[in-house]
Amino acid sequence: MADDEEAAEEPVVELGEGEAVEGQPLARVAARLTWPHEKSRVIEKEGDSVIRTPAGPQSLADVLGDVDVTYFDTRQSFVAAVTEAVGDAPIQTE
Repeated sequence: MADDEEAAEEPVVELGEGEAVEGQPLARVAARLTWPHEKSRVIEKEGDSVIRTPAGPQSLADVLGDVDVTYFDTRQSFVAAVTEAVGDAPIQTE
């Protein structure tokens, strides 16, 4: 029992000490919406949201301007289209 108590007190994942990353994860924005949605409706609801991209923080409206899809039938299709537009490289933290 003592081992379980000690393990519970230690953090499972160590957090970095660097600067906070600007913007929010795309998954968080996608989770706030219900699906299906037209691209124009996504821009209307969440266009001002700043998302994290490999090139740095960008507004969702700007990113969706580069997406040719006009209708997202699922959250996964939305995330895939945005990821294709911005890339899936690691997000810079510095």
